[in-house]
Amino acid sequence: MQKIQFRLALIGAIIIAGIALIAPSALWYMKSPEIRSELERAKQIPKWLLRLGLDLRGGTHLLLELDTDKLLQVAGQSMTAEDALDRAVEIVRNRVDQFGVSEPFIAKQGKRFIVVQLPGVSDPRRAKDIIGKTAMLEFRMVNDSTQAGEALGKLRELDKVWNDDGTLTAAAKAVLPAGTDLFKSRDQQDFHILSSTVALTGAYLVNARVEFGDFQLPTVSFVFNAEGGRIFSALTQANVGKQMAILLDGLVQSAPVIRERIPGGRGIIEGNFSMQEAKDLALVLRAGALPAPVRIAEERTVGPTLGEDSIKAGVSSLLLGCLLIFAFVCVYYRASGVISVFCLMLNLFLSLGALAAFNATLTLPGLAGLALTIGMAIDANVLIFERLREELALGKPVRIAIDMAYDRVLTTIIDANLTTLIAAFFLFQFGSGPIKGFAVTLTLGLIISMFTAIFVSRTVYMVYYENNREAKSISV
Repeated sequence: MQKIQFRLALIGAIIIAGIALIAPSALWYMKSPEIRSELERAKQIPKWLLRLGLDLRGGTHLLLELDTDKLLQVAGQSMTAEDALDRAVEIVRNRVDQFGVSEPFIAKQGKRFIVVQLPGVSDPRRAKDIIGKTAMLEFRMVNDSTQAGEALGKLRELDKVWNDDGTLTAAAKAVLPAGTDLFKSRDQQDFHILSSTVALTGAYLVNARVEFGDFQLPTVSFVFNAEGGRIFSALTQANVGKQMAILLDGLVQSAPVIRERIPGGRGIIEGNFSMQEAKDLALVLRAGALPAPVRIAEERTVGPTLGEDSIKAGVSSLLLGCLLIFAFVCVYYRASGVISVFCLMLNLFLSLGALAAFNATLTLPGLAGLALTIGMAIDANVLIFERLREELALGKPVRIAIDMAYDRVLTTIIDANLTTLIAAFFLFQFGSGPIKGFAVTLTLGLIISMFTAIFVSRTVYMVYYENNREAKSISV
């Protein structure tokens, strides 16, 4: 009896732990989507939460490619392509964190790709603009010479100023004064002839935020560190009365006239921004510039409706499979079938609790992993029941038949589950995100199924025998 009491106490403790782990997720998804969004923005998320993946919740999947050919132009010769990719991942993560996405997935893929998954993002275009913007901030002096003015007039008369690849045409280069470059305005409707020398960059930037200027129009104020402040102060002092262009990713945001020396390393970017544009610009400036330009190599958007349909289809198939299995084992194995149903339900419940404990993300392949776990668990029960039938048919007492049935099938069950666990390990090691989700749920489910099929069901039989010592058979 002491052995049985210990087993029951252990099973009870594990069930209580499972309830404690799964309850926060149940309460969380009972809330409306609007309330969950507000709590996510306030970072009031439960410690143990079974999260829904992109295919179930909806959102945006982006594959970014780092243009390493332009790395030296942006980051300098000291940064390798590998270092640039690491820095790009860090900057993208900072931008996504400030964007307010809950539980994003950001990871390197290969030597120049970055995978970004944003569950629940309802505005993929804005997300792409924020994540893909290089955010290279530059300050250049405007060339206001007579020669530059004449060059602007000639440029406006040309049929074509830029080639399709973004470079200047030969005719445009021919009219530019020496030591200057041509840049488009923010609305890409006008040209600016600027000095080829970059007077100051955003590398010294420490903060940027939205403020309101004249007529309550949003502007972006920025602050440099001490070294950047000294450079900015000297630059403005030496160029009082001249125009200084502020560029972001090669586009002139504004070109104000320097009225006086600007001490303290503070400035303002004006450009007829909307409030959202100003917020996004401040966000990317705070997060820092990417070490090289990126392009979106692949984009997939999953709508919330499609996500809900995936959940319904996945859960429905899982429930239907379970019901068919439950009906079969209860009819075919009678009372023992009822025990197996209890163990299968406990297996599913504990698997979800374990996923919540690891803060795992449940995807559609993850649901498939749970369904496969149910199949493996019922397979273990069938082995036990069939062996138990054979032992009872040989006329052995109930207690001996139970012990021999479990002892003799133990090796077979471990062998079957171990081979599947090895396959799951390799899927996790070499697979991508969805495949890893399948492998995780399958692994947890198999480990728990061995506990429920061998330990829990045997405990139930032991309790039955203690209460029915005179029984000469058992319903199986």
